[in-house]
Amino acid sequence: QVQLVESGGGLVQAGASLRLSCTASGRTFSSYNLGWFRQTPGKEREFVGAIKWSGSSIVYADSVKGRFTISRDNAKNTVYLQMNSLKPEDTAVYFCAAGRTWSLITRAGGNDYWGQGTQVTVSS
Repeated sequence: QVQLVESGGGLVQAGASLRLSCTASGRTFSSYNLGWFRQTPGKEREFVGAIKWSGSSIVYADSVKGRFTISRDNAKNTVYLQMNSLKPEDTAVYFCAAGRTWSLITRAGGNDYWGQGTQVTVSS
């Protein structure tokens, strides 16, 4: 089992930066692909980005490409989401996810474990 806990959310102005962290418990953390999703009220959970268990592959949603960066530190059981040039439309609850199958990582249903989410609010 893997338990995920996100942190780092908050309220910022447009153009600012935030770094989210997701720390996992469990000895098999390094064997999981890790993703970030976000969700706003009334909408489906949206893929943001993901990093392969080895760190050898990273994918991003077009909406965040060039602004967001994912990284992981397996020694610390932590994955990060660096968010730069934030926009009001980035406002959402951000979730960390872990999954075994890389080809399914962009789908919410393709992940096995989820964190509780952290709120990011970007004011204009």
